[in-house]
Amino acid sequence: MMAKQVQQDQLYIGIDGGGTKCRATIYSLEHGVLGTGLGGPANPLHGLERTLESIMISTQLALQDAGLHVEQVHSLNAGLGLAGVNLPALYDKIMQWDHPFQQMFLTTDLHTACIGAHEGEDGAVIITGTGSCGFSLVSGKTVNFGGHGFAQGDMGSGAWMGLEAVKVALLDLDGLGQSTLLSGLLLQHFNTENAMGIAEQMAGQPSSGYAKLARFVFSAAEQGDALALAIVKQGAEYISRLAQRLLDSGPPRLSMIGGLAEPLNKWLAPEIAEKVELPKQPPEMGAIYFAINSVEQQLNKVK
Repeated sequence: MMAKQVQQDQLYIGIDGGGTKCRATIYSLEHGVLGTGLGGPANPLHGLERTLESIMISTQLALQDAGLHVEQVHSLNAGLGLAGVNLPALYDKIMQWDHPFQQMFLTTDLHTACIGAHEGEDGAVIITGTGSCGFSLVSGKTVNFGGHGFAQGDMGSGAWMGLEAVKVALLDLDGLGQSTLLSGLLLQHFNTENAMGIAEQMAGQPSSGYAKLARFVFSAAEQGDALALAIVKQGAEYISRLAQRLLDSGPPRLSMIGGLAEPLNKWLAPEIAEKVELPKQPPEMGAIYFAINSVEQQLNKVK
């Protein structure tokens, strides 16, 4: 996996940016992981400036954690796996950024998640975090499904579950829908007494704001709440169908990553759940592998 042609003291940084957080890991070919950092949301679809800010915050914290000087950012070869850059316009905007790195290699968070989950080998990955999507890499060919964004897609994701929870709770509180434990849980969470109090606090919230509410759906489902169970089962059914589509492409391994990977697993179709394996490395390590391979390809072209 590691490029022998690359200078042994070369430093890399892998950055994984999603709708809720941005993780950065600094890596040395000689010494391995040197430091990590965590920033805020980094999905350019929901704000380019916020994304770039989150990247820089996570980078600075990783440099600090590694015991490196701030100026050493200029010596880092950066691999970036970001949500949203499957859209050409957003990819171009990030590539036009006057970044501080020695070099920057950009791809989707799905791609780097898959590379990391299978340590550079073929495989498939489903992301179930703030959003949801699937990606498979087999013999150099990639396929991806879902990932259409909040709120027109991303079924089975944290944001989708949170939105569905708010919908049924508001109907219940207005006396227009079925009774649900979610109403009480959300009233308590928002420290309010009525539907308008919830609606007011959720007005204009990004996907990450809704994703924070997913835990209440699982909690209510575990207590047997019919509407919460329906949300979880609908989400799990979609993720199971997504997994089957990926498995049709013949990946040797399938992994799920993201905040909902563990709680959703028990609700998946049994034949899918038994095929899900733990990721070998996190997405930020996948971004590092991507950067290393990109540098190696550059060197091979020079030869």
